[in-house]
Amino acid sequence: MPRIARYLPALAACASLSLQPALAAEMTSLGKGEGQVDIVAWAGYIERGDTDKAYDWVTDFEKKTGCKVNVKTAGTSDEMVALMNEGGFDLVTASGDASLRLIAGKKVAPVNTKLIPSWGTVDERLQNAPWHTVDGVHYGVPYQWGSNVLMYNTEAFKGEAPKSWNVVFEEQTLPDGKSNKGRVQAFDGPIYIADAALYLMAHKPELGIKDPYELTEEQYKAALDLLRQQRKIVQRYWHDAMIQIDDFTNEGVVASSSWPFQVNLLQSQKKPIASTIPSEGATGWADTTMLHADAAHPNCAYMWMEHSLSPKVQGDLASWFGSVPAVPAACKGNELLGAEGCKTNGIEDFEKIHFWRTPVAKCPTQAAGCVPYYRWVSDYIAVLGGR
Repeated sequence: MPRIARYLPALAACASLSLQPALAAEMTSLGKGEGQVDIVAWAGYIERGDTDKAYDWVTDFEKKTGCKVNVKTAGTSDEMVALMNEGGFDLVTASGDASLRLIAGKKVAPVNTKLIPSWGTVDERLQNAPWHTVDGVHYGVPYQWGSNVLMYNTEAFKGEAPKSWNVVFEEQTLPDGKSNKGRVQAFDGPIYIADAALYLMAHKPELGIKDPYELTEEQYKAALDLLRQQRKIVQRYWHDAMIQIDDFTNEGVVASSSWPFQVNLLQSQKKPIASTIPSEGATGWADTTMLHADAAHPNCAYMWMEHSLSPKVQGDLASWFGSVPAVPAACKGNELLGAEGCKTNGIEDFEKIHFWRTPVAKCPTQAAGCVPYYRWVSDYIAVLGGR
């Protein structure tokens, strides 16, 4: 899909972003499953053992419920919003920069937590999180959370982790003696503007950035200028996890913002890959399984949401993706995750992560207001196009 065309639905969805009051779901009990459930998900989020037989949380669910799981992989939050706007799906594993848009657009339904017996096991920090809870109404079930990491080639960096995001933002000679130009990548999504803003928070404190998602015109311009500078050294703007994996394997890419999923998969293939969270900190994601307002298979969807909260599923997924479970109990006794898995994946970093969320014009940290998301979308397209 052409880059501009991919973002057009996002522009339309966010131009009139405003939250509307909603009523709680009125279902009082679940009926028989409808035979299938159709899910939009991030790559690596729903596995049936095709890549590694040890990671399969779909097969048993299908046998137990009779609900066949169909998955459509999305590479960006904007793509998820576009797919949910088109319809034909029951659930989506939405990040915070998509969830409020879906709620505002009335594309997702309130979730009746009484129909999800494991709701009480969810991390209390996530149960009422503002990216899926509006006016006390829940619009989804927390799934996983984590940080965007700096993935790097250990040979190019001579075995020492880069200490700053500057290795992907500024042209420089890397420890292997070669320039980083044409060897780094950046995320192909408007929310990446927040990564630039987070970098500037540390390196240009005089701008007064207090929150990377709440930017004044001056702060926003500085972030765009940094991204225009970065464009001169970027090999590719990635949104497909598997293509990024190939680029690190075959195309000479040595550093990029990434997800733990790509890091884990490359390491499992014995590639010289590692990851770090540099000194400036990181953006991150706390994802929510949300129910489409016109879901064709609501019973199977509720069954899946309950299944997704089982400690086994949560722990296996955290091990596979490199994320942190939404259910703390999953951190103990999971063979794949291991005793230190949650600590390794960053469970102690919750307060340090700037979680993705949709930028809005009225923002708490700036009395004069902030640049809203529809501007982020159109301006990021311009940056990618060299403007």
